[in-house]
Amino acid sequence: MRFGIVGARFSLGVVTLLILGSLVLASVPLVPSAHAQAVVATVQVGSYPIAIAYDPGNGEVYAANFYGASVSVISDATNAVVATVGVQYYPAGVAYDSAKGEIFVTNEGSGTVSVISDTTNTVVANVSLQIGADPIAYDPSNGEVFVANELSNTLWVISDATNAVVATLTVGRIPIAMVYDSGLGEVFVANEDDGTLSVISATDNKVVATVNVGCSPLGIAYDASKGEIFVTGCSLNAVSIFSDATYALVGTVNVGYGPAGVAYDSGRGEVFVTNEDDSTVSVISDATNAVVATVNVGRYPTSAAYDSALGEVFVTDQLLDAVTIISDSESVASSTITTSPTSTPSTRPTSATTTTTTTSASGPNATTTSQTTSYTSTSTTIVTTSAPESTATTTTAFTASTSSATSTSGVSALTFYILAGGLAVVVMAGTLVGLARRRKQRGVQDS
Repeated sequence: MRFGIVGARFSLGVVTLLILGSLVLASVPLVPSAHAQAVVATVQVGSYPIAIAYDPGNGEVYAANFYGASVSVISDATNAVVATVGVQYYPAGVAYDSAKGEIFVTNEGSGTVSVISDTTNTVVANVSLQIGADPIAYDPSNGEVFVANELSNTLWVISDATNAVVATLTVGRIPIAMVYDSGLGEVFVANEDDGTLSVISATDNKVVATVNVGCSPLGIAYDASKGEIFVTGCSLNAVSIFSDATYALVGTVNVGYGPAGVAYDSGRGEVFVTNEDDSTVSVISDATNAVVATVNVGRYPTSAAYDSALGEVFVTDQLLDAVTIISDSESVASSTITTSPTSTPSTRPTSATTTTTTTSASGPNATTTSQTTSYTSTSTTIVTTSAPESTATTTTAFTASTSSATSTSGVSALTFYILAGGLAVVVMAGTLVGLARRRKQRGVQDS
């Protein structure tokens, strides 16, 4: 293929058009999405929050801190931690019992379930099971709590009246997540290792079906309005949707990378999916089974819970020891939060910087406000005795320093990258022109 001076001149012409086009784009304001789910707050909690549940009885959210041996209690009115409850080793799952006003927390390292009163935010009982107790779900129709063991493939049914085990079942290998289906009175258990869903009748506490999903399920949520089960883990960037009546696959939705946690928003008929590998949350409409919004969050979003009173979704971030709060309202201005920890991805950060950018209007007079918050952590050790054995808990306190800046919309980030790319192409084209001329002078032709 011949290139020569003619090809170089053609490239220069294309670059000129790109630059002119970018100047036009500079005059076009960036308008926030009409479907503007937005981050409204980020709350620092304990070490490595891994699971979360919403308590509508007192408007509080409970986040299990896996390495902190504690549960952080967040008020949804103030978006602040109002209590820290010491539990046992490696709390991994959380479920709210609406009948008793209690929070059930599985302690994977201790093989127990801690029962927390939401009135006093103290542990009122501990149920002994086996090491490996992890996923948990509450059945309001029978007043029972379902807990599965990842190591033994065992599932226990606990009565919330007596805090005693009333049934023991066997499910698939490595049960990793579960959800209660109020429409059919069944519990769906995601078994990661053998690629199945165990379906349990909550009426007689028996496995009534085993659904082969053909993958390694990771997270699971129930959509009450559609009678569907949303499952993550079947793809690097997709969510699988199953009918709870036929157990058939009815849809697949592409989301971000590394989808893990999933929560159903009954107020808007949407499903929120945490994408661990690209630090986003995908919002799926259950009417169209399509992504309607993507929200940038902290660093490693893991699990999610829906707050029906305020229309908010609470998302845990394991690496930043934080909970991100997303509003599902369209009336909130679009915002993006980017968090950059100073440590490596495999360790928890000792400091972090959070930048929030909010566009307040559209058009030529659009105003962009940036707020940067830097966090520096300090560690303290707290010894709690709410469990049978004393537990040493390391918590992290963050000191924040905030600076803000406001600027009028000028050249957008997209325009900047186009200009930078155009400049790079100009330099490359100039180099090729020079090379072609030198080749011509030496009598060499491109082939």
